[in-house]
Amino acid sequence: MATPHSHLALPHQPVTSTDLMGEDPSGLVYPLEDEKNLKQEGNVRVEPAQQLTTRESEYPVVGKWELFAYYCYNNGANGIGPNGYSATQLQNVLTQAGYEKSLGVGAACALTSATCMVPWAGGYSSVSQIVLIASGLGFMCMTLIFITIGSSADYDNFARWLLMGLTVICWGCQFGFLGVKTGDQWQLALGLYIISFVTWGAILVFYGAQHPVLARHTQKAKDIRAKYEAGDLNEDEYAMEEMLERSNIMTIAEAHSNWGYLLAPVLSLSVQLPLASSNLVNNYVIAIVTAWWVALGLPWFFMQKNRPGPPMPPKTNHFTLGFIQIYQACKQVRQIPYTFLYLVSFFFLADGLNTTGSIVSICQNDVIDFSFLDSTYLNIVQAVCSLLSIYFLWWLQLRYKIHTKWMFAINCAWAIIIPFWGMIGMWTDKIGFHHVWEFWLWNVIFGLTQASYYNYSFVVMGDLCPPGFEGMFFGIFGLSNRASSIIGPNVTQKIISHTGVNQSGFAFCFALVCASTLIFYWFVDYNRGIEDAVAWSKAKRGEQAAGAALRAELSSPANEENIEHIL
Repeated sequence: MATPHSHLALPHQPVTSTDLMGEDPSGLVYPLEDEKNLKQEGNVRVEPAQQLTTRESEYPVVGKWELFAYYCYNNGANGIGPNGYSATQLQNVLTQAGYEKSLGVGAACALTSATCMVPWAGGYSSVSQIVLIASGLGFMCMTLIFITIGSSADYDNFARWLLMGLTVICWGCQFGFLGVKTGDQWQLALGLYIISFVTWGAILVFYGAQHPVLARHTQKAKDIRAKYEAGDLNEDEYAMEEMLERSNIMTIAEAHSNWGYLLAPVLSLSVQLPLASSNLVNNYVIAIVTAWWVALGLPWFFMQKNRPGPPMPPKTNHFTLGFIQIYQACKQVRQIPYTFLYLVSFFFLADGLNTTGSIVSICQNDVIDFSFLDSTYLNIVQAVCSLLSIYFLWWLQLRYKIHTKWMFAINCAWAIIIPFWGMIGMWTDKIGFHHVWEFWLWNVIFGLTQASYYNYSFVVMGDLCPPGFEGMFFGIFGLSNRASSIIGPNVTQKIISHTGVNQSGFAFCFALVCASTLIFYWFVDYNRGIEDAVAWSKAKRGEQAAGAALRAELSSPANEENIEHIL
């Protein structure tokens, strides 16, 4: 199959020692070790033996039980609790605490979340506005995580402890919903939801950042490199096999996530059906799906083998390193333009789709009256369709060796349909997320078309990410994914507040998704982007190695004696 390319190539700046001249934290400037390996035109051959540093070459091979534990963690972290039931419960208690705008204070909410008013910031805001504001606050907090401690995940064993810490906090907040019983506790529900949502969103990014690391150290990846070095594979064959290995691991992980999205709600029916009349049934459901995550997530922290990164750079700490590295990475946009173009396109895509999902959820909860049971049935339908989609597209890609760019582009094209459908609801109540049947249809379409979007968005990032810098670039990826969604919820909540119609927010989402799809399809040269990322990584590693060697030489006893003699 023809390899994908951009329809409009960008002017490319070659990677040279001048562009990537490193400055040691001590203030010393040093050249790059790997300049001799870089062709001046920037079209760099992917050398598998050089993609692994000395430290990485000593990493243990990924075992089958370790990989299985990695998949099981994603099975538990499927999001049905922090991004599903918790949001429904928040909207439920907010509605209990609110009053119907047209009837006055004290009148129970009877129409939609757009007209149900709750005390907020010295005045009153609708339930829809508060839910979207909570979403925006959550994305803002995620942004702070990614631009501060996110880059530290590349160093020592910080990635391991960061994922564990975020996971435990999320589990605690989810179990905390057991204490939310009445509408006057809506502030507590709001806090628990935001913290759960923030930690879960960050977990997805730092969990996903592990897949390219694992893919480089499987036995299959080792065999692929050996065949390439022996001359049994040419450059294109090697690049395709390596890309498919990354795609394979992330696809299986996403399939496990959707199995969890199916099985956890099914398990919750054991509580929902016999206790349907209980006021606490919603709380029990959140606790059950969280317990599912605990049971499946814990093994990863014990089965994960030790693959530490390099030591933290001198004169830095976990809170300043992120700012420094993101700033340095952004200065290299000329050397890795297609990586950054993908991040820009994903910025708009994530904002459009995340905000679309929030608005659909608000409309759905209005129509089904916050029923966890109805929500569970809808989630089960979505999960089944998601699994069918993931396995079919996985088979399709492996069978015909379809390039990852086309797989992701197909998902982007389908993503346009959902906000377009909702936007129609501005002018008619016949369609546009006004009826129960539309949410059944939406969950089917979402499952068939969008489940693999999450998978391939991470695979694309794994392909375009410079090897060895997953923490930094997946942090920027998370920034694109989550920081962008500060914009969407805030813009749409103002639109909804002005119109009084939830569906009016879909128009903004439709424009965002269309823009992102065009940027990715027309401007991202995928193959060149992979080459640039490897070249940048090799150059940066040479820079770091040279700086470390120079610091070691200057701190040696012999040099100290010479310096004292000179003084």
